[in-house]
Amino acid sequence: MRDAVVPPDAIRTDRLELRPLGARDRDELLAYRSDPETCRFLPFAPQTAEDIDRYLATRAARRHLGETDSSLSFGVRLVGGGPLVGDVIVFVRSRVDECLELGWVLSPEHRGAGYATEAAAALLRFAFDTVGAHRVVARMDPANDASAKVAARLGLRREALLVEAERVKGEWRDTLYFAILEREWRAIPR
Repeated sequence: MRDAVVPPDAIRTDRLELRPLGARDRDELLAYRSDPETCRFLPFAPQTAEDIDRYLATRAARRHLGETDSSLSFGVRLVGGGPLVGDVIVFVRSRVDECLELGWVLSPEHRGAGYATEAAAALLRFAFDTVGAHRVVARMDPANDASAKVAARLGLRREALLVEAERVKGEWRDTLYFAILEREWRAIPR
């Protein structure tokens, strides 16, 4: 895995553009990240304007991927200056094991159009081609069927169900793991 990676200004797909998040995204982020249903399976409660400002000034402001627990966040927009349809993140889970983790959140009005799969697929390409990851994982609440379907469409295999493995919003929660190795990802016909 490369020592430190600075992402391109944009990662493009046929329909989407993934760009680093910034102050211009604040109101659109707040619109869906303040929604209780959107946050139902996420590790955080519905967010306030202050939460979004703090996120944009800290985690979302990071511009390189290197050490364990470092991350890059991207806003996901429709190509051509369209609306923010969601955001995605890639974390370094283990530098020694060359393992990254992906996460995705979509606004309610943009779910069901394949945007999460398309954006996460772009992050997988970034993880394997640019960062040089050996393995990529996605963790989720086992009740989050939509995210499990995204992981499966990406070619990730269901790997483990950890019982009461994390305290989320004050409760012990199970965690479902999906994973894919670089060689598995390269073997998928495109």
